Amino acid sequence: MSYVLGLKCRECGRLYPKDVIFVCEYCFGSVEVDYDYDAIRKTFTKAALATRPKSLWRYRELLPIDGEPRVGHASGFTPFFKAEALGKVLGVRELYIKDDSVSHPTLSFKDRVVSVALTKAMEFGFDTVACASTGNLANSVSALGARAGLRRFIFIPADLEAGKVVSSLIYKPTVVAVEGTYDEVNRLCAEIGAKYNWAFVNINIRPYYAEGSKTYGYEIAEQLGWRAPQHIVIPAAGGSLITKIAKSLKELKMLGFISDAGTRLYAAQATGCAPIVTTIKERADIVRPVKPNTIAKSLAIGNPADGYYATKAVLESGGAAESASDDEIVEAMQLLAQTEGIFTETAGGVTVAAARKLIEQGVIPRDESIVLAITGNGLKTQEPLMNRLGAPTRIKPTLSSFEQQLQETLAACQPRSA
Repeated sequence: MSYVLGLKCRECGRLYPKDVIFVCEYCFGSVEVDYDYDAIRKTFTKAALATRPKSLWRYRELLPIDGEPRVGHASGFTPFFKAEALGKVLGVRELYIKDDSVSHPTLSFKDRVVSVALTKAMEFGFDTVACASTGNLANSVSALGARAGLRRFIFIPADLEAGKVVSSLIYKPTVVAVEGTYDEVNRLCAEIGAKYNWAFVNINIRPYYAEGSKTYGYEIAEQLGWRAPQHIVIPAAGGSLITKIAKSLKELKMLGFISDAGTRLYAAQATGCAPIVTTIKERADIVRPVKPNTIAKSLAIGNPADGYYATKAVLESGGAAESASDDEIVEAMQLLAQTEGIFTETAGGVTVAAARKLIEQGVIPRDESIVLAITGNGLKTQEPLMNRLGAPTRIKPTLSSFEQQLQETLAACQPRSA
């Protein structure tokens, strides 16, 4: 059973049927899915959830599909835990990590949105799916599209990290490397989508695709014992994840699952590509596009599709925004690995670095609950760490060689005398 009433313009409120529509024909605003929440209340209960498999589809009533899920049964309900060691370094009392760098088939939160997008694309009768991507989305469409038996066209910037390129090619889609920025790739895909009858997950079926991100927020609340944290720091690329986490918490409050949805949201971006952060700091009405120049390629979207709505969600929540330099990103990636054993991609480094700044500035209080959104795995983005981590210790294959090195290592670890 579907609980989707149709689509609704986010600007003028104009209603549309469930169709492949992503722009309002009246005011050119973006559209989003509109649900029958009264009907949802009858079946979506805590008791019902307790019996369901721990995947993103446990929140089926709040996702925009009509039939059964086609892919994504192994996606979602990723680890959530109290980060004691990192919290001690940052000087905060209650720090949590929502870790989407593991458990998903392609090791990023994009498996959430793609699971919904491909299911919806198949319901609409598409046999070909496509995307414009900075890497993680490419991997997810390639993998889950293969599982669904769909033809796949993947468009990426030509300078993408090798790990993310390989992580798409292995599934044998058609990968097209475009000599340009992500924003140029996206513009090209909009033209291609207008000519070919393909389901571009983040363009023509974006309203459905984006709803998958809500499951990230649902899981945070459920894994916290059905309460909303006081602060969530979220990496921003196109801005959709921020807007959908905000929507998820509002829905849970409306449905009576949590008592308070007063969570403050914080946008984290790289200094070399921070249009949303800049807009929030300046309290501006328009998100000014920028040309990306950062190692955080997964966040390198200079003209974010949901930048305006992400800005609005952050400011309405009472939150703020911060950016991190390339050096700060790498340092934060190392800090997360060395304290919590998580090897995140550069986007996770941005989240940790921005959170650290916001805490040190007093913007995020040290004695309140804080969640860090870690959205992708570092194994696919190793280039930023090359020549920054040192090298293995080399020894001869003898006990004496090892013990000599051990003595040198212990000596180097001795505290310096005053």
